[in-house]
Amino acid sequence: MSKLLLQGNQAIVAAAERAGLGFFAGYPITPASEILLELIGGRKRIKVLQMEDEIASINAIIGASLAGRKAMTATSGPGFSLMQESIGLAHMMEVPLVIVDVQRVGPSTGMPTFPAQGDVMQTKFGSHGDYCPIVFYPNSVEELYRHTFSAFNAAEESSSPVILLSDSYIGHLYETVELKKYEVVERSKLPLGLGKRHFTGLTHRSHARPITSDPEVHRTLIERFKKKCDDVATKYNFYEYIENDDADTLLVAYGALSRAAYNFKDEYSIFRPIRIFPLIKDLNKEGVKICVCKGGKGGRGNKTFATSVNQAPRQTTPGKEGQERDLRLELKLIAVKFQSPNVNWKLAGSRIFRFAIRMSLHFSWTEAHTQDI
Repeated sequence: MSKLLLQGNQAIVAAAERAGLGFFAGYPITPASEILLELIGGRKRIKVLQMEDEIASINAIIGASLAGRKAMTATSGPGFSLMQESIGLAHMMEVPLVIVDVQRVGPSTGMPTFPAQGDVMQTKFGSHGDYCPIVFYPNSVEELYRHTFSAFNAAEESSSPVILLSDSYIGHLYETVELKKYEVVERSKLPLGLGKRHFTGLTHRSHARPITSDPEVHRTLIERFKKKCDDVATKYNFYEYIENDDADTLLVAYGALSRAAYNFKDEYSIFRPIRIFPLIKDLNKEGVKICVCKGGKGGRGNKTFATSVNQAPRQTTPGKEGQERDLRLELKLIAVKFQSPNVNWKLAGSRIFRFAIRMSLHFSWTEAHTQDI
């Protein structure tokens, strides 16, 4: 089995080629541009188009997928925002495709070369209406390679867009990757023009003509989408759980920032979801404190991922009087949040942790009650 020193973005390309990618459309954007550049050179089986923008890119891969090709695009936060309406269209028309989002600091142009995790909730709620996305977020170059296969396979099995999250840190990180052969799910449905499928963004019965004035038809359609997505997602229950029997606090972290969380495994339990959505619900931990560590500000993600370990969360603020918590952990998190020079670098020695301090990324507390939701 061959091993190569690959950048994260290169690993995605290597896996996509082996997973059967036939068409790629994209627009150059830091920190995802290497994916487009890698695909341009020497891969004759893959057709590549540089589009005028991200709206054109997502619509091009929808068309290519409907024509029978496995299709993918790659972007970062600003481009991902532009794609949202068409992502909803692809869900409604049941179009299998893969969207790679290499996250950077936002909003707007933000800090293009710095990593962040501000697009996580957008993968779930970015497009309007009810839909059920499947989303993966690896934390290493090897996992990017592995779960690019997962993304393509889940897209084919669910007939829907699947999102592979990365970030500037992992996308530009170089690590040794063993280019293993993984199972590849082939296209099963006939392309546009063959068979009797009807393609529409309007409410409809299964592959039939639009029906836009019957609420029951719409309810049935959305329920079918959700069941289909949930059934496929159970095949990809990827997560990492490091248990610490002596700990009463669970750290929840994902993507690049989870690499920093490993520094605390001797003191706390760690839960790292790889399939971000639908939420992993295998882990049932009652009566524990939960700290959601993420590269971005805002409480909605805290509540969401605390729910994923079957807790009833309540937002709290570090330092507020009268609240009981592990003081040692709180001091460490506050030291990081406020860029204290007294951070123990031996304990928090990973490179991404230093990124977290430079970026003032927020570690937000979520304290949980013991009753189930």
